[in-house]
Amino acid sequence: QVQLVESGGGLVLAGGSLRLSCAASGSIIFSINTMGWYRQGPGTQRELVAAVSRVGSTNYADSVKGRFTISRDNAKKTVYLQMNSLKPEDAAVYYCNARAAVSATNYWGQGTQVTVSS
Repeated sequence: QVQLVESGGGLVLAGGSLRLSCAASGSIIFSINTMGWYRQGPGTQRELVAAVSRVGSTNYADSVKGRFTISRDNAKKTVYLQMNSLKPEDAAVYYCNARAAVSATNYWGQGTQVTVSS
């Protein structure tokens, strides 16, 4: 199994910045290829924010391109999401995700709340 522990959420003014972290651990951590961040606002479906592969290939939602940066430290088994120029519409619960390379099994963190005040 894989366990994901997120940190770094909170309340920020519009235009501000936050950095989310997600530390992975577990017996089959070696099987993980892609790690990323999803978010879910009230009454909305969970959506991909950004993802990064083991070799560093990244993918971003159009709504966050140029503002958010995902990075990964394989040695620390940690993925980060630097969020700049935050907007009220970025407010959501952000979930860390890890996907196994072969089985495509998804693992999820418990979520961290991001609130953006206008």
